Amino acid sequence: MSECTEDRLLGGRVLLRQPRQGLRAGLDAVLLAAGIPARPGDRVLEAGCGSGAAFLCLAARVPGLRIVAEERDPVLAALARANAAANGVAARVIEGDIRDPALAHDLGSFDHAFANPPFWPSGTAPPEVLRHAMTHATAAGAAGLRDWASFLAAPLVRRGSLSLILPAALLDAGMAGLAAAGCAGTRLVPFWPRAGIAAKRLLLQARRGSRGPAQVAPGLVLHAAGEGFTPAAEAVLRDAAGLAIS
Repeated sequence: MSECTEDRLLGGRVLLRQPRQGLRAGLDAVLLAAGIPARPGDRVLEAGCGSGAAFLCLAARVPGLRIVAEERDPVLAALARANAAANGVAARVIEGDIRDPALAHDLGSFDHAFANPPFWPSGTAPPEVLRHAMTHATAAGAAGLRDWASFLAAPLVRRGSLSLILPAALLDAGMAGLAAAGCAGTRLVPFWPRAGIAAKRLLLQARRGSRGPAQVAPGLVLHAAGEGFTPAAEAVLRDAAGLAIS
């Protein structure tokens, strides 16, 4: 892993070394972490953590979490462990495939679970450098996202939250996956590139065992009329503020 970049997230609060090529962490990981309703002392589980961006951003906002993260690629898993150590974050990073039933054994229970499943636009093939990192989730649509939701929901306590950040085109598949995993009361949080432009990303958050109806949260406009971020987006992306989605 010699070809890495050293990046800073949350206004420099998080140091992240990640591969120069491949699926790189950025805006999605920060937005995902900002939406997780964790409190100090909670147990949180991330699936497909990559080099650790999302759980590190969450730890920077909420101290004292007990973190377990899963990653299929052993090289990325090792990098996530190193990034956790560099940021002073205690995290257990396990290697394995979310489709392997043995992986969920002995994980314990969690208050929150989350993922940023890798994806590639439908109808096109990902570059060779990305292909090894892609999972069945993007190719199989709803069936693949059901696997992600099932893995994350299984160890959740009742009313524990499950959060997924997805491209807007996977809204139906994400909703179906959450429902199949026994999670409902879904909140949809849209992220608009600019005011008046359709959302390209969204956060779906549901509760295990909930019977409540789905809701649309206020959402977040990312960019102002110029090139910069809106003040609300700056608060989340630079100042480690949480998303106001409840």
